[in-house]
Amino acid sequence: MKFKVIGAGLAGTEAAWQIANAGYKVDLYEMKGIKRTPAHKTDLFAELVCSNSLKASRLESAAGLLKEEMTMLGSLTVPTAKTYAVAAGGALAVDRELFAKAVTDKIKSHKNINVITQVVESLEAENDEIVIVATGPLTDGALAESISNITGDYLSFYDAAAPIVTADSIDMTKAFGASRYGRGGESDYLNCPFNKAEYESFISELVNAEGAVVHDFDVYEGCMPIEKLAKRGTDAPRFGPMKPVGLINPATNHRPWACVQLRRENSKGTMYNLVGFQTNLKFGEQKRVFSMIPGLENAEFVRYGVMHRNSFLNSPRLLNSDFSLRQNPNIFFAGQITGVEGYMESAASGIIAGINAVRQAEGKAPFVPENVTMTGALCEYISDSTVTDFQPMGANFGVLPAIEPKIKDKKERYKALAERAIASLKNSLGNQKG
Repeated sequence: MKFKVIGAGLAGTEAAWQIANAGYKVDLYEMKGIKRTPAHKTDLFAELVCSNSLKASRLESAAGLLKEEMTMLGSLTVPTAKTYAVAAGGALAVDRELFAKAVTDKIKSHKNINVITQVVESLEAENDEIVIVATGPLTDGALAESISNITGDYLSFYDAAAPIVTADSIDMTKAFGASRYGRGGESDYLNCPFNKAEYESFISELVNAEGAVVHDFDVYEGCMPIEKLAKRGTDAPRFGPMKPVGLINPATNHRPWACVQLRRENSKGTMYNLVGFQTNLKFGEQKRVFSMIPGLENAEFVRYGVMHRNSFLNSPRLLNSDFSLRQNPNIFFAGQITGVEGYMESAASGIIAGINAVRQAEGKAPFVPENVTMTGALCEYISDSTVTDFQPMGANFGVLPAIEPKIKDKKERYKALAERAIASLKNSLGNQKG
């Protein structure tokens, strides 16, 4: 049986890694070198196009639990991310270039992985071939048409990326270093505090700024442009990405009225991104409006925020819980195209698709972790045929079955959910080996 993975993003590299480490040869097709999507800037694999954060590290968080499960499943990207981590408080953030280069090198040097630089235009699979489609949320052209011809249900939404500024252009007489609630070091995040008058003036300009497109998009809630959030109400950003909770401005010894957090973009700390400031404003408007942020009056923007199209399948009607296509189990999908939302969620889906591509070739039953695990819950979510209004979903404790009797304390409840998940996955992996 031949193995073919289309796309060398987070999901595709994880899928190819699983197949190769199972002892099989796999062809990994990647169009970079010939063509790039509007969001990609390099020819490296596993390129992080939005934030450089892989979210929380602690096990008692949904994101941390997912990464621990991925590690147990033989992840490529999680240990690589830890090697190239940058300070980010309680989060795992990476130097995106070093991270992507390391993943690329590991993939290209694996004896069982054959990288083919080619634009794949058809999803048709030969009888002796298992295909994993991990082409990402920007899949377009002939391949998108080919997928649509097979699946019929192809949905789309729009995603946005945040701007990046240089560290030495930030006015540190106004900004201050601190992580919320004292988690992490003072240099992990820089904070730009607003008083009430500054905030209201900023919001007024933000909601009236000119966008790069004039028509309204169906944007995924977790990556909503800051200007669209502000249009929901003056205080909406102040209870979202501009929330001041957990922060004290050392200049006033009081909590700011609102605050913009800046997170390290690279290990050298020479660049910072505006946390939660995904935007669709025109570049000139971004410069004008975001320069109103205290501390960023003279900021040098090395990348402006951009908006790009994301597409995903109506997976509950199309996919099994192992990410295989119901009408053709020799075709798998992985990554954001399946409706999992987030870097690590995409990578996790690639792991599951890769594992099960091998099991399909060997005539074995699919392996899907129990739904008490974060990985298993996401597998269940994208394949739940009772879902009628399918929307992308990232890791969160709400997708896990509740523990009874209910634990009132949130920290203790999350800890118990994480411990149950790890125990379940250990048991499942033990049974597989047995």
